Amino acid sequence: MLHKEHQQRLYPSERHKSTRTKNIILAARLFSMLFAPFYLPLVGLIALFLFSYLSLLPLFYKIFVLSLVCVFTILIPTLLIRLYRHYQGWTLIELGHKERRMVPYVISIMCYLMCVYIMERLHIPHFMGSIITAALMIQIVCAIINAWWKISTHTAAIGGMAGALFSFGEIFGFNPVWWMCLVFLLAGLLGTSRMILRQHSLAQVVGGFCIGMVCSALTILFV
Repeated sequence: MLHKEHQQRLYPSERHKSTRTKNIILAARLFSMLFAPFYLPLVGLIALFLFSYLSLLPLFYKIFVLSLVCVFTILIPTLLIRLYRHYQGWTLIELGHKERRMVPYVISIMCYLMCVYIMERLHIPHFMGSIITAALMIQIVCAIINAWWKISTHTAAIGGMAGALFSFGEIFGFNPVWWMCLVFLLAGLLGTSRMILRQHSLAQVVGGFCIGMVCSALTILFV
């Protein structure tokens, strides 16, 4: 009887703990989806259109560029990777294994290359194309590193945003400190989400952020 009463006292606490854990995991998944690597080049371009002299461009032209980037950096890679995953019969977690990530990397790199090529052919201003080129370089470096070590492309992408902010601050002469603080905060939340989901270690999320930031800054400033 005492044992049963003890269990009854524990069960509400255990259920509360289980619900809290599920909510944390759900929040981590939503945050990972919201800041998926494919979305960040588009976000970078939107910020460029809002906060630089490129805001003076005609609205139709900005929508055209954003649509082009959306198709080649989000829609096509997502569709092809999803088809590849379904063909293999893998879940998203299974696709995240280091040895299975190379084909998605190759798909992304080819799509980004095509986007850069089309933007060059259409003579789209360099600052717009540099964001996609920076994202492409991050993808290539991460793909090379992934052959030996599973690095976080999520934090590499948001690290690329930090590098782009620093670079455009230098180019356009504005102080990006507050924006950098926001990006660092988001990067911390994103890295924590990836660790909660057991997709990466602390070293992998920090390494991804540093690689993304360096690749983006160097590409935008010197390429």
